[in-house]
Amino acid sequence: FSSAASKTKPNGKKPPAEEKKQYLEPEFTKIRVVDFDLKELVVLPREIDLNEWLASNTTTFFNLINLQYSTISEFCTGDTCQAMTACNTIYYWYDERGKKTKCTAPQYVDFVMSLCQKLVTDEEIFPTKYGKEFPNSFESLVKKICRYLFHVLAHLYWAHFKETVAMDLQGHLNTLYAHFIVFVREFNLVDPKETCIMDDLSEVLCTPAPPPAPTPT
Repeated sequence: FSSAASKTKPNGKKPPAEEKKQYLEPEFTKIRVVDFDLKELVVLPREIDLNEWLASNTTTFFNLINLQYSTISEFCTGDTCQAMTACNTIYYWYDERGKKTKCTAPQYVDFVMSLCQKLVTDEEIFPTKYGKEFPNSFESLVKKICRYLFHVLAHLYWAHFKETVAMDLQGHLNTLYAHFIVFVREFNLVDPKETCIMDDLSEVLCTPAPPPAPTPT
């Protein structure tokens, strides 16, 4: 699996954007865990409060993306992934004071997961007790979490798809990614300028899988 290292080391031979995207090959994109329209899963149910729905889904996505990352975390090291990359983008971490930090991918993911864990378990932000109000800042915090979780998903595809396929987990990753993208689009939680680097994959995965061709009579 050492080949993952060449994707992030700036050796000047070839810009990463030109690399063949294995995750776009039909033999992989056709593998999903579910084959129904994911939009039905994300639409706000009539009897549920919007913030409750956002809170419950955001917490679930945090747990699932954290779990998906953990399956390849042994391959995502300071040596193989010296920066948090996806396509031709490098993500930098900004601390609470807005200080920009360049860090390795595993450090970045650790910052993301620690922040998300802190937010989703904070009763003042994600209240679980009946009748407790959501704060005014709730939507902007959900957007922040979703933006960071997108970065992790994009890195998984860009740097660790080969390992994911080796473990036969691409169906889970594809379904999780498509469900997440359909959700954030439904509620405008991540700026399209942020997600556009993965638009080619989103378009393939976010359309329901085509039905099997009818057998000729």
